[in-house]
Parts: sequence; C-alpha cells; structure tokens
Amino acid sequence: MKVSLFVGRNVGAKLKGRRSTRKDGNSQDGQSGGSASAICSYSKIFPIIPSLVCFLLLASSVYPAAANQALKQEQESNKLKIIAAGLNNINKPALKTFQSRDGDLIDCVLSHHQPAFDHPQLKGQKPLDQPERPKGRNPPRVAAETYQLWSMSGNVCPEGTVAIRRTREEDMMRASCVERYGRKLTGQVRRETSNNGHEYAVGYVSRDQYYGAEASINVWAPEVVIQHEHSLSQMWLISGSFDDDLNTIEAGWQVSPGLYGDNQSRLFTYWTTDAYQTTGCYNLLCPGFVHTNRRFALGAAISPTSSYNGDQFDLSLLIWKDPRHGNWWLEFGDGVLLGYWPSFLFTHLQDYASMVQFGGEVVNSRLSGSHTATQMGSGYFAGEGFGRASYFRDLLVVNWDNNLIPLSNLTLLADHPNCYDIQGGNNNSWGYYFYYGGPGRNERCP
Repeated sequence: MKVSLFVGRNVGAKLKGRRSTRKDGNSQDGQSGGSASAICSYSKIFPIIPSLVCFLLLASSVYPAAANQALKQEQESNKLKIIAAGLNNINKPALKTFQSRDGDLIDCVLSHHQPAFDHPQLKGQKPLDQPERPKGRNPPRVAAETYQLWSMSGNVCPEGTVAIRRTREEDMMRASCVERYGRKLTGQVRRETSNNGHEYAVGYVSRDQYYGAEASINVWAPEVVIQHEHSLSQMWLISGSFDDDLNTIEAGWQVSPGLYGDNQSRLFTYWTTDAYQTTGCYNLLCPGFVHTNRRFALGAAISPTSSYNGDQFDLSLLIWKDPRHGNWWLEFGDGVLLGYWPSFLFTHLQDYASMVQFGGEVVNSRLSGSHTATQMGSGYFAGEGFGRASYFRDLLVVNWDNNLIPLSNLTLLADHPNCYDIQGGNNNSWGYYFYYGGPGRNERCP
C-alpha cells in the first residue's frame, strides 16, 4: 500500500499539465483512462507494483460508478452479516411465541437459555431464587395499573420460561451503527458540564451510600419527532466518576423510534460499567441482566398510558441490592420481580451507589438548527400539575440495613427550563415528589 501511494504521487507529478479533462469527464488527449495507463506503464520502472493494482487503477478510472457501486454492495453485505450474527446472539430458540397487537413478537425462552447466560461467568447456571426484599415497603399507591399490550388478552409464557421481545432485522437496520445496536451513546447521565445533546429535568441525592431506590412514575407517550432522538423517564443508580469508570443501573419507560421502530412507550432497563463505551445495553440485547418473569417482557409496549385531563397510569419501580447475594434486583408494580443485574458486572456498584437520580431525558439533535420539538414527560410544563404534567412520587432510597427510607436533600435541576422544567415538594400523600417535562421547542425555547 505504501508503494502504491508513493508511485501515485510521482506519476501525478509527471503527468501534471500533459492532459486535461472536459466537463463530461472524457480525456481530451483521445486516450481512455490515460492516467491509469501511464501508471501501469510507469510500473515498468517500479516492477514491484503488482499487476492487480494496475488493473484496479485502470478499472476505477474507466468505470468509477461501477467501482463505487461494488464498494456499496460490499459494505451492505458486511452490514447484513453483522446483523445476522447479532440476531443469532440475541434471539434464542422459543418454546412458544405470541404476536402482540402492535406487531411485536414475544418469545417464551427457557430461562437458562436467555442471552444473560452467554456471559462467561453465568454459563451453565440458572436464575437465582427470590431475593430478600427491603423492609418498610408499603404497597404502591397506584391510580390505575399498567399492563403490556402483548399480555392484555391473557397471554403468559409457560412455567420455566421468560418472556423476551424478539429483535428483528429491521430493528438493527435502523441503528446508526449496527456494531453499537442496543447501546446508548456516551454522555447519558446528567453532569455539570456538557451533556452532548442530552437534556434533563431531574431530581437527585448524593454524598451517601445507597443500596436501592423506589419511585412511582406516571406513564405517557410523548412525541419524538426525529427517529434517532428519544424521550425517557427513569431512575439511575450511579457510582464511580463521570469519566471512563462510570457505573449505572437504569430502569423506566421510554419512547425510542430508533430502537423499537414506533412511538409507543416501553418498559426498559440499562446498565454500563465504563460510561457507555463498550459495556452494557438495553434490556436483554447483550449478556448481563437476568430476566426472571414470564408475564412481562423488557422492551414491550406499556398500555394504557396517561392522558391530558384524563386517567393517570403509574409505573412503580424498585431497584435494590439483595443483602444475601449482592445482586441488584428490579421489581415492577405490586411485588412483581423482573430480574437482576449480577454484581460481578460492576466495579463501583459491586458495593453501593453514591448517587440516585430520577427524572426525564431527551435527545436534542438540532438537525434544523433549532431546538427539537421532542417532548419530555407529558409534553407539558411542570406547572400544569396533576392530570396534565408528568410526575415522580413516593421517592425512597434503601439504606445499608435494607430498609426503605425517605429521601433527604433532594436537589432539582433542569438544564434548559424554557424547554423542559421541574417543580417539586413533599407532602403526606405523595412523600417526596416532583412534576417535570415540557414541549421542547416553543417561543421561549427557539
């Protein structure tokens, strides 16, 4: 390769001024592919140039469109090979499959065959028994119960299996980078400096040791106007610095057309141990989270969702560190276990979290030069209040003794309050709570 480049530069110098090209791209000296022929002739002086290189140079000079087309076909073929390998790793053989009304396919996979058990430290094992739950937990005070579309008609996977949303070729084809399918971009936790196009309205606590957290979130279906943007509402358990060693555990609901192909609100999880660089993924798209539920599928659509001046539907989530085995468990609704993150996945989170964060996040790509119109939460500002704005309520943390306790020193923060804002408080009914969200682009957020 170095020889070819060297010769090309010298030939270009010798041929400079000898021939010109008309606007239609044809040679004016009457010889088709003159420069390529000269290079091939020049190789007599440098016989180390393979004849194949000459042929390729000649072909690319005479048939540039054909060469470009061949390159595109090769790239597309490589992409399809990567996708096929990825689908083979993600989708496991199913004992039974349900088709949801929204078109999703939900596979019932033997619990010990799920993607998590491809991890070297889990191979040959089976999901653990139920953990020791935190003390002091009251049943969630839910306005109405949320379900998933695929199970609303009574569908449930058989005993011994778990429900997994099937990933399809078109899901991976939508990814801007198929090699990173199922992973977030870097910079996806709110920090004091630049957030790389991610905007937040969050409440957080820090400067203590946290062994879990709980919240109830009302579920909406905000409008996401660009495919590779998203809008989500979630809890983060965080440890480490905001450099390469950042550890997070995350769960909530999200609207992500790029990941799922639609604008439905979906239950999701995430984890990383290196600030979203090479570890972690959404849901079950890589070995990591161990799913234990046959009625609920990560990534499946939530139904119903809240409506403006209408019914409000809550999603109650609890994440905590099991004192017996040290794994981080996820509970949904009124005592429904979804699964766990094995403690060995993490570095800093092997012990405890140093920060807990609750709230909303959107991606603002500014493709048109103006702020995105992607909504956060309900799409309305916090001041709209109950029935109109999105909220988090009943915010609690788990202490070192596996007790759920109220927060202290909750800090509320909105990156761009003219686009998305946040207001909170504390009362006997909801404990610590806040309203948050907004429409994105508006007169005060151009």
